[in-house]
Amino acid sequence: MTVLITGGAGFIGSAFVKNWVETEQEELINLDKLTYAGNLENLQSVRENKGYKFIKGDICNAKLIAEIFKYYKPRAVINFAAETHVDRSINDGEEFIHANVVGTSNLLQQSRHYWSQFNPERQKEFRFLQVSTDEVYGSLELTEAAFTETHAYKPNNPYSASKAAADHLVNSYFHTYGLPILITHTSNNYGPFQFPEKLIPLIIHNAINGEVLPIYGDGKQIRDWIFVDDNCSAIRQVLKKGVPGQSYNIGAQNEKTNIEIVHTICDLLLDYHPLPRNSLISNYKELIQFVGDRPGHDRRYAIDSTKIENELGWKPIQTFESGSRITVKWYLENQEWANQLVGG
Repeated sequence: MTVLITGGAGFIGSAFVKNWVETEQEELINLDKLTYAGNLENLQSVRENKGYKFIKGDICNAKLIAEIFKYYKPRAVINFAAETHVDRSINDGEEFIHANVVGTSNLLQQSRHYWSQFNPERQKEFRFLQVSTDEVYGSLELTEAAFTETHAYKPNNPYSASKAAADHLVNSYFHTYGLPILITHTSNNYGPFQFPEKLIPLIIHNAINGEVLPIYGDGKQIRDWIFVDDNCSAIRQVLKKGVPGQSYNIGAQNEKTNIEIVHTICDLLLDYHPLPRNSLISNYKELIQFVGDRPGHDRRYAIDSTKIENELGWKPIQTFESGSRITVKWYLENQEWANQLVGG
């Protein structure tokens, strides 16, 4: 049996690929366009594995997707492929529509055509799993309950709007055609191999290079954080046990303000990467600089993962304390990896 992963050279996708190869026996096909955030160096540890194959290609290429289905005959598709950085979507949202909406639409069309050729028993076994985000739900007030799977969609930026549109398409293929779909909504991921435009790797990189640590607005925006390997284990559990047509929220109950995150990283850096004696600063926190807020910046996200915990038996392993220590130590040991990406 074979599983097709799209976007498996990105941050979460590559973590999932490595997680899968280490824990599962099924062959895995990884299709990735290798845009700026896709990096095959993330997958060096599995490149020679006999059960793994990489194909460079675009999910918008209908002919290629059809050929992959015909040749490899996957029993499931997991769609990680997406443009994800909010700032980039604000500057130019066109590529987000192309990758996240048009790309997902093409995957669905090709999946449906492929799936429709199965006998009824095999049709029931097939899965199309869409990896989405908590950002489709919009922003919460401080006193509001966390997002559940029944929370109304209210995306507030081009990125989250494109992911919401993709989710609606995925759901429509279940209700209209009966395609067995699953959707996961996850909170902010962090961990090794994350592209250094994201908050935690950006802060680590800038701090150890003596550069400004930019914080949007007052830094009190709240996000719910999950270690990437925990998210990957949850997605595997949804694929195995999830009910077709259902969505599952994935979180680790780690609500923290952005400024809290930055302070935590600065404290860990002092432990693992002390400042030199001749440094002009005594603490990495002195590099913090508040900058103009992002347009339409959502104030708070929070995930209620009761459904996946109760119905599928999944729980995260890492606390934010343990996960952040793993992350900081990895970036300190792999500075060249981050420097190459920052330098283009």
